[in-house]
Amino acid sequence: MGRFMYDSTLTADFDDRVLAHLQVVIGAKLRRGESFQFSWKDDPASGEGRNSLWMDQSVPLAFKYYGSRPPPLNPAWIEALMVTANSVSGLRIVAEPEDSQASP
Repeated sequence: MGRFMYDSTLTADFDDRVLAHLQVVIGAKLRRGESFQFSWKDDPASGEGRNSLWMDQSVPLAFKYYGSRPPPLNPAWIEALMVTANSVSGLRIVAEPEDSQASP
C-alpha cells in the first residue's frame, strides 16, 4: 500500500501498483503545465466516500511507496488513465487493461 500526499493536508492510500501509474500520469500533466481534476472513491471500509482535488503545479505532492521494488508499468493503463485526465471530469482510476508489454 502506498500513500499519496497533497499539500500536506490530505493523504490517501493506494496500492503501490495503482500509485505508480498515477504518479506517471500526474507527473506528465503537471510537467506540461496542465492543471486538472483528480477524483477517486475511498475504500468502503474507511467509510469516507469520495474525494476530488484540483491538481496544479503550485501544490506540493508526495508519493510514498511501501514496497521495496517499483511495480512494472503497463503502458496501456497509463494511456487509459491519461484519457480520463484529459476529459472534462478529470483523472479517475479505471480498471487496468491487459498489456503484454509491461515495463519495469
